[in-house]
Amino acid sequence: MADIKFNINAHSESPSKTIVEARSFKMIVDEPQNLGGTDAGANPVEYVLAALAGCLNVVGHLVAKEMNFELRGIELEIEGNLDPSKLMGVSMKERAGYKEVRVLLNPDTDADKETLDKWVTIVESRCPVSDNVANETPVKISLK
Repeated sequence: MADIKFNINAHSESPSKTIVEARSFKMIVDEPQNLGGTDAGANPVEYVLAALAGCLNVVGHLVAKEMNFELRGIELEIEGNLDPSKLMGVSMKERAGYKEVRVLLNPDTDADKETLDKWVTIVESRCPVSDNVANETPVKISLK
């Protein structure tokens, strides 16, 4: 298959608030008030977790269909911890991103445990967002 290109356009509305356009959708990215924002939207690292949830949902349903079992829905709980020291310029010891991301899936299905164990392994391996979070992906930032 040929590569599919995804892109967004964004502009800052304030030092903490960014307006993002993806196709015909607008998203507000903001920080909570305790981090200097106006709390008008999820913050960037929350969007990373949300993107992972959305991707796992899509891939989970796709794989269940391929494995021929009914998946009525998935509840996802995703959390991660990060040290804000590097972000705030306090210390450069820790990495800026999540140290670990933990995902709990609760599939609504009658499939047995063996099937679900196989399913979760396949889902994790095929989710593009999980792949980007788990593996180093070159990011090239330049001036326009």
